[in-house]
Amino acid sequence: MNEFWRVKSFNYDSIVVMEEMCHMSLKGKDIISIRDLTRNEIEHIMEVAVTMEPLMKTGSKILGGKILACLFFEPSTRTRLSFESAMDRLGGSCIGISEPRTSSIEKGESLEDTIRVVENYADAIVLRHPSEEAIRLAAECASIPVINGGSGAEEHPTQTILDLYTMKREMGKIDGLNIALLGDLKYGRTVHSLACALAHYYVNLYLVSPEPLAMPRQIIKEISGRIHVIETCDIEEIIPKVNILYVTRIQKERFTNLNDYERVKGAYRLTLQAIINAKKDMIIMHPLPRIDEISPEIDDSPHARYFKEVWYGVAARMALLSLIFGTIE
Repeated sequence: MNEFWRVKSFNYDSIVVMEEMCHMSLKGKDIISIRDLTRNEIEHIMEVAVTMEPLMKTGSKILGGKILACLFFEPSTRTRLSFESAMDRLGGSCIGISEPRTSSIEKGESLEDTIRVVENYADAIVLRHPSEEAIRLAAECASIPVINGGSGAEEHPTQTILDLYTMKREMGKIDGLNIALLGDLKYGRTVHSLACALAHYYVNLYLVSPEPLAMPRQIIKEISGRIHVIETCDIEEIIPKVNILYVTRIQKERFTNLNDYERVKGAYRLTLQAIINAKKDMIIMHPLPRIDEISPEIDDSPHARYFKEVWYGVAARMALLSLIFGTIE
């Protein structure tokens, strides 16, 4: 692999970090939480993703004969389609269900029974479910690998892998960066996973949200001893400081009281004027979908990376699947 991807030492505030890039096999591994992966494993997935980018154009047969079951009990565009695209580009195939009413769960079948049935049809399962416990239950039931495609408001580990890959491909590094997470930090599963993963790196992490949508305290407690965390409501203050601005929508579907949603919707809206003092090489990321938090006028600016992020996501998931199926070590 290119030595660019093998950073073994890094001087940060007079701290020198030495890491052995020994790669543990991911073959047959469940991906339930980003906490299941070490920094070495994340870096290895990103190394493999580099080799997958050319295959996005030429295709490959390394997953020929493999079947991925995509079980999505919440709406999805990017996650489901990118997993399907990844399998197709590598010669594998997908089966699945896109909502509960198209499955026997509508008839009263338990999730456990659904998983035990589906594992007879496929070699791995990607599951998205509104219940935060469903993914762990599925992993306990299944004898094949289970990948978390989004668990309620809790986590989205494969989104985090592609987010980190985007950061590294676009910025050349992650260590040493100032990174801001902006928006719904309370219910946003993408930022929960991303904050935990960034604790493996040497970064300054700015958490920017309306007070009612602040990052959960347990996550703050988990990461604050490992990286420098700054919480604020003031976006203008942090714009000139950050290298990466990661924006999330305010998730109406997670609110139990719509009056609470009405009070915070539209709290932040990025326009070209709002980022006029940003660093020239600052990039803006977003897991999508967006609503009104990023003005379309930013799309053609040199800062926008959220659609490129989608492209990187296919390569990252191609790498992850190849490693889980064991066709690449």
